[in-house]
Amino acid sequence: MDHAAARAFIDSTWDESIVPALTDYIEIPNKSPHFDPAWAEHGYMDQAVELIESWCRAREIDGLSVEVVRLEGRTPVIYMEVPGSADDTVLLYGHLDKQPEMTGWEPELGPWKPVMRGDKLYGRGGADDGYAAFASLTAIEALQRQGVPHSRCVILIEACEESGSFDLPHYIDALKDRIGSPRLVICLDSGCGNYDQLWSTTSLRGIVTGVLSVETIKEGVHSGDASGVVPSSFRVLRSLLSRVEDEGTGEVLFAEAADEIPARRREQAAVAADVLGDMIWAKFPFHEGARPVSSDGAELVLNRTWRPALSITGAAGLPAVDDAGNVLRPITKVVISLRVAPTANAATAARKLKQLLEADPPYGAKVRFEAGQTGQGWNAPALAEWLESATDRASQDWFGAGAVYMGEGGSIPFMGMLGEQFPDAQFLITGVLGPQSNAHGPNEFLHVPTGKKLTGCVAQVLEEHFRRFGAQ
Repeated sequence: MDHAAARAFIDSTWDESIVPALTDYIEIPNKSPHFDPAWAEHGYMDQAVELIESWCRAREIDGLSVEVVRLEGRTPVIYMEVPGSADDTVLLYGHLDKQPEMTGWEPELGPWKPVMRGDKLYGRGGADDGYAAFASLTAIEALQRQGVPHSRCVILIEACEESGSFDLPHYIDALKDRIGSPRLVICLDSGCGNYDQLWSTTSLRGIVTGVLSVETIKEGVHSGDASGVVPSSFRVLRSLLSRVEDEGTGEVLFAEAADEIPARRREQAAVAADVLGDMIWAKFPFHEGARPVSSDGAELVLNRTWRPALSITGAAGLPAVDDAGNVLRPITKVVISLRVAPTANAATAARKLKQLLEADPPYGAKVRFEAGQTGQGWNAPALAEWLESATDRASQDWFGAGAVYMGEGGSIPFMGMLGEQFPDAQFLITGVLGPQSNAHGPNEFLHVPTGKKLTGCVAQVLEEHFRRFGAQ
């Protein structure tokens, strides 16, 4: 591949076609079905699918087929195939559904309001990861324009990832004969530690969610009359959480959520920490004087990628501050989000969590934990020498620095599914979600130069894959 020619084509395609398409895409509030149960009636998901489908169909790629596959009652999937110079299959994956709005956007920004500031495109879903379909096809087109051979490519874009991909197994089963057995999987839904090199994700934590509610009385009563007699539901809830987490250190206290960290992952964490330095924690919007949980960079990397961690992401039963009177409330309810180790059994951890929270409730309080989403984590198989070399060369050629390997703290359920179904496949899991890009939160942005370079890296890895396996 002529890198200068490929770079010129990729840059112009992003500037003239991808960014305008992503601008239109960001305007569509196609929230994932978990956040919009009436998604089918609202029609926003179909709008997003139609936008991406139309863009893909217009690409000048030999043999490209584009199909929107729909199973009854499920979010759609965009399924694409590009025949190659060899039948060996590469599967490229992304998703088009979005997280909800979230509060805290800057006044001139908004989740459905695309804004270009310098080289950053702000708005929900551009980086997480609406760009994936566009980047995947552009990488293939860059090769074909130069007559550079590649293997057969299957591109799968789902619309349920932000809800745990509960629709996806049904599509994988329906399409398994068409997909075949990919030797390489490229996923563009992950993160990057910085915008200076290619980052390859080595693991993903699993997740257990649910709603914990504590009730002590049937209705609110005067706090001056009842406090000291009636136990506060908030205090009871606080004591229950202490069964799960050491509030002094953040350590999760039950073994089912954790697992031993492999030596190779510790080595990679140390390298990543050395590359990132203070950026490991400085990328987060700390208040002045606030600090991370540790001063050891490698330990922080392992904390966010391998060790379990508890977060409270929502609450009910608490009046707004301006409306709070001297009332002992009858109920406190919180949403629990527990990240578990990549190799921990998420279902087992969920059962143990429920047992810990509901057993022997203090003061005989009415305690209930209603499990929500449970997602299995993933640990990448050992990296093949050819892919490690290809990844590093691509990073050097497109970013000017070598590749870095690091786990991610979030979940991509599809990776676990594929890992089980295709145990011999190799994985390149990467993305554009770098410092301050803030996926799921306010002021999310896509760093366009990284999107361009990542597209080039995908093209180069496809070229290297064919060189390794195309003649077999």
